[in-house]
Amino acid sequence: MLARLSSDVRQYLLITGNYWAFTLTDGALRTLVLLHFHELGYSPLQVALLFLFYEIFGVITNLVGGWLGARIGLNRTMNIGLAMQVAALSMLLVPAALLTVPWVMAAQAFSGIAKDLNKMSAKSSIKLLVPADQQGTLFRWVAALTGSKNALKGIGFFLGGALLTVIGFKAAVAAMAAALAGVLILSLALLKRDLGKAKAKPKFRDILSKSRAINLLSAARMFLFGARDVWFVVALPVFLAQSLGWDFWQVGSFLAAWIIGYGIVQSVAPILLVGRSGTAPRGREAFGWAAVLAVVPAAMAMLLARQYPPQDVLLIGLALFGVLFAINSALHSYLIVSYAQADGVSLDVGFYYMANALGRLLGTVLSGWVFQSFGLGACLWVSAALVLLAATVSSALPRSLESVQIEHG
Repeated sequence: MLARLSSDVRQYLLITGNYWAFTLTDGALRTLVLLHFHELGYSPLQVALLFLFYEIFGVITNLVGGWLGARIGLNRTMNIGLAMQVAALSMLLVPAALLTVPWVMAAQAFSGIAKDLNKMSAKSSIKLLVPADQQGTLFRWVAALTGSKNALKGIGFFLGGALLTVIGFKAAVAAMAAALAGVLILSLALLKRDLGKAKAKPKFRDILSKSRAINLLSAARMFLFGARDVWFVVALPVFLAQSLGWDFWQVGSFLAAWIIGYGIVQSVAPILLVGRSGTAPRGREAFGWAAVLAVVPAAMAMLLARQYPPQDVLLIGLALFGVLFAINSALHSYLIVSYAQADGVSLDVGFYYMANALGRLLGTVLSGWVFQSFGLGACLWVSAALVLLAATVSSALPRSLESVQIEHG
């Protein structure tokens, strides 16, 4: 059946499968590390610091990785990402006495580099497989890739909690490393050579975007993901385990269900936003959806302050937040691929995901510190403020794709 598909569709399926496998291990590893070290007695801020290098190196990787992908090809950056994730998992197989905070932070640094190389490569590749005049198709392909990835990340969250309970930390990490090594071998054999390599070798100074549209969208993305992670990364799972008494299975399953639902909504975002018309959304729609999203964490914070049952507030609030956040994220993911220049596409996409990683870094650090100092309600207020900043920046996005193309020249 695969042989009857076009070359571009086969490459899309290979890229998606590669991205899926990586994402599954990435989600599982995050849950394994978070719950294992919380169980060992680490404070919320200490747990957040374990992910600090993951996010810091994600910022650097996206900035440099886009330039690297344009020079050596996206197939190579994708495979380098897979190899580094295998290395990161292997670092966690040392004896328990050697699993110190600096060592785990170093392993997370490798994992952060790996994840963002893989993601930047996958998202950039899609731009090259869809004709420029088929923006509706591009929107659907990007939404399908992003949504399916997040659904699998949710399954990874569940897998991490389940594996930690059933076979323990070390055996779980070893199994994931072996599986991902197999995916790497297949990717080396099947992924098209020189995918995404720019015709003219970009200079290192080209990593900084010169497009106003991409700069604005990147800033909005930074605030949007900071708003999610300020309460979702550390504060929420620790609150569920510590204050509500949930066990690992419950925490892992809940986070998994949220991410899976979020991914499903992302996948169908084209239908929610433009129906079946085959058209694509415009930049100004990012403002409206962000403004609506800001209401949810603010309302949750107010309900918690008025002593409403926290479990009910979190379950209902997270469902609403997940749907609206998924639409915002899917819209951003389409816009960056649409705005990016085709030649050296990874330069623009890498810059944008650098801002995405910067937002996650901001959210991760704030999640541990604000929760430890002021509680979950404060995290939600910070989240609402960051979404409002994303909406404000989004209001200045171009009204049409044609204006972006004129700016590119």
